[in-house]
Amino acid sequence: MAIYLVSLEGIVSIGVYSLATDNIVMIPKLVSQKKAEQMAEWLKVKLIHAMIGGSVLIGALACANSNGILLPNYARHEEVEAIHSIFEGNIAIMETKKNAYGNMVLANDHGAIVDPRLKQPEIQRISETLGVEAVAGEIAGIPLVGSAALATNKGVIAHPLLKDSERKLLEDVLKVPVDVGTINCGIPHVGTGLICNSHTAIAGSLTTGPEMFIIGNALDVVKEDDEEVESLQSNR
Repeated sequence: MAIYLVSLEGIVSIGVYSLATDNIVMIPKLVSQKKAEQMAEWLKVKLIHAMIGGSVLIGALACANSNGILLPNYARHEEVEAIHSIFEGNIAIMETKKNAYGNMVLANDHGAIVDPRLKQPEIQRISETLGVEAVAGEIAGIPLVGSAALATNKGVIAHPLLKDSERKLLEDVLKVPVDVGTINCGIPHVGTGLICNSHTAIAGSLTTGPEMFIIGNALDVVKEDDEEVESLQSNR
């Protein structure tokens, strides 16, 4: 198990541009095939090398767990078909004006925390697509919970100003331990600079050693007696 450091064509906010679950990783086509395949190998998952609505901002626009994927209403037919050819779960095109579901939803295979500004029919569809209970909440008083934290089936790493009541909600709904930390040398919105699953964490290349230590322990991806930190800094 390991934590890897990476930039995507010089961009360290890798969580805005990509997302991962225990089954798949979605990486935009601005990233070379070789690099995308390497990241999928690290995560031990299938690669979806795609765009969403012609956009590279996959991590901001889409949210996924092992059961389903949420996409904005302008996702193109050929993009959805490309995802469907690899991902075997539910795929929901959210027919609302809202589009940044990667920012608005924090999910693992046990539950989901959603932006409290979402309406009940939207929350219900999120719950049905992801196959989990979906509950409205905030992180550090921020409604964009998907940017303020990252969840796997083993843990949550959240904004350092997380409140006690918010921590309890995360633990109750997502059913994993919760810790706080930063990414990319002090950025508190950890979801913007990190992708993870139960096997591996991949962080933006500006992430410091102490930050990696906290992330590794929070998400249980580094064994104390077998720590491995590697990097892929080039854009080849």
